[in-house]
Amino acid sequence: MTAKTILIATRGSPLALAQANMVLAQCRRTFPKLAFELKIIKTSGDKLQSAAMSRVDPTLPKGLFTKELESALLKRRADLAVHSLKDLPTELPAGLKLGAVAGKRADVRDVLIYKSPLAPGLELAAFPAGFTVATSSTRRKAQLLAARPEFKIIEIRGNVGTRLRKLAELPDMDATILAAAGLGRLDFRVTAEGRLMGGDAPPGLLALMLDPDLMLPCVGQAAIGLEVRENDERIARICHELDDEATFQCVTAERAFLRALGGGCQTPVGAYASLAGAEIDLRAVSFLQSSVLRARARGPVADAVGLGERVASQLK
Repeated sequence: MTAKTILIATRGSPLALAQANMVLAQCRRTFPKLAFELKIIKTSGDKLQSAAMSRVDPTLPKGLFTKELESALLKRRADLAVHSLKDLPTELPAGLKLGAVAGKRADVRDVLIYKSPLAPGLELAAFPAGFTVATSSTRRKAQLLAARPEFKIIEIRGNVGTRLRKLAELPDMDATILAAAGLGRLDFRVTAEGRLMGGDAPPGLLALMLDPDLMLPCVGQAAIGLEVRENDERIARICHELDDEATFQCVTAERAFLRALGGGCQTPVGAYASLAGAEIDLRAVSFLQSSVLRARARGPVADAVGLGERVASQLK
């Protein structure tokens, strides 16, 4: 490999930077003789923080959080781009591909963050009717209302810290839902008794981990994707060393499922694939029809794409 500095493109949000710095550290550990630098790029999604994502103009292109990073790759102003894989569209621009999943997948669960005067350690069934939960995710909204139809759902935007501050300060908001992986990467933690601690968490916030049986995650949730140019052998060798193969195959099945449905990150579907011996176990839920549809299937690791497509066909 040449000595040319390898540029790692990332968004500038606190979570994006935390993930990019994880990848940067992994690169430097694995390739101590190579030079790596972060390149921070502002995306269209960052500029739309005041908009409710479920009501964003449908004529806007997919990839609101990725297209400027992809442009940098195609123009050779960056060598790889770090994404929350849930944000990366399943259809990528010509000349680009998902090169690797950096490290093992983190906790895929969502977390219901709520506040007093309710007690810590509650189960979902114990929350009062009319409980107001803020989320901009159609997937989270649909699954939460399927479990507790008497809840009230309102919109929220902003990064993790902003959402936690809004929850703590706004009297008409009882809870919000965030990804456990994102919280962990920002140094938050949920204690055994169900309190949110660490990071810059406002005092008094409580947390309920939502099992995938109740709320399936977004496709690719908790995985960090590395997008690269096709046929770039130098970067391909780096990706090979960074990749977690098991996670890559699982998210490949999930992304094939979403692609077959024609959906994106705001489509009201959830999917989670995990390894079961030599097979991938994929379960999915869809709220695209008038009634909730669920599917589950297993298939060999070598046929991750076919498995995703088969599960999608059950939900069409």
